[in-house]
Amino acid sequence: MNHKSKILVSGSLAYDKILDFHGRFGEHIMPDKIHKLSVSFMVEKEKVNFGGTAGNIAYNLKLLGEEPVILSQAGQDFGAYKKWLEKNRISQEGIKIIKNKNTAAAHIITDRDDNQITALHLETMGIARGISPTLIKKFAPIEMAIVSPGNVNDMLGAARTYKKMGIKYFADPGQQIPALTAGQLKELIYGAKGLFCNDYELALIIKTLKYKNTRLPVASPQANGGQVKTLKQMVEILVVTYGAEGSVIYCGEKEIKVRAVKPKRVVDPTGAGDAYRAGFIKGLMNDWDLRRCGELAAWVARWPVEYYGTQEHFFQFPSPNFQFPNNF
Repeated sequence: MNHKSKILVSGSLAYDKILDFHGRFGEHIMPDKIHKLSVSFMVEKEKVNFGGTAGNIAYNLKLLGEEPVILSQAGQDFGAYKKWLEKNRISQEGIKIIKNKNTAAAHIITDRDDNQITALHLETMGIARGISPTLIKKFAPIEMAIVSPGNVNDMLGAARTYKKMGIKYFADPGQQIPALTAGQLKELIYGAKGLFCNDYELALIIKTLKYKNTRLPVASPQANGGQVKTLKQMVEILVVTYGAEGSVIYCGEKEIKVRAVKPKRVVDPTGAGDAYRAGFIKGLMNDWDLRRCGELAAWVARWPVEYYGTQEHFFQFPSPNFQFPNNF
């Protein structure tokens, strides 16, 4: 494998304001009054961190020894984030600066069960960065790409460009699923090498695509009904994550279950999904089998959980002969 090849990471760049709520959302939301919701959560901590899906995935790929290229947009307040990327030697060639806007900001409230409510202020994310063959050719050679949640036009533009240029990519629609029409979601997924989603996103995708004879979402890798059967026919590799219950990788008739790695301490789960994606892609770059890719992904996903922020952790990538922890 040519490790000078680049991995393109499109998605969002944002300043994350992470807020901890020590109660449970479910205790403050009345199901029979959900149509007229009015709630308030007293938070314990507040801290601004560097984040965004593209930034988080790229950060972990860099720790894993790869050369990620962020394809995103940032604003006039990007200075601190820019210095952070420079410090970590992450390429900024693919970042477009929009001078009359601020960088997107996410306000993330996490409860004691690791449920999250996020309010995203789009700012620069509301303006397309523009992803085309002309841009992508600048970063050759390219080994792989991931289309993570960001500006919808950029997500679709990236997918179209990668298909046209024959670049392998993973679709990762995530938080942007509600913003995509059924046609757009199909366009993003069809032709991708793989699809990343968690169990809730899996159900949203099925609902958006309006497939029949599928069960409602169940947060368990043992109970996903016809959802997986439908989606695994659309891509070569389907990866469904279940938080602390681990993940399941589908490829053809294979169904590979991988346990989560238990962190030494649980501080905040924000960023674990992005770290998982980086680990899985790194495994593929190493030509590892899918089980080992999943094990590395789970190992990487553990790190941001132990810190308050999505890019506060640091680790050294283990050797190819690394034996994963016993709690696998």
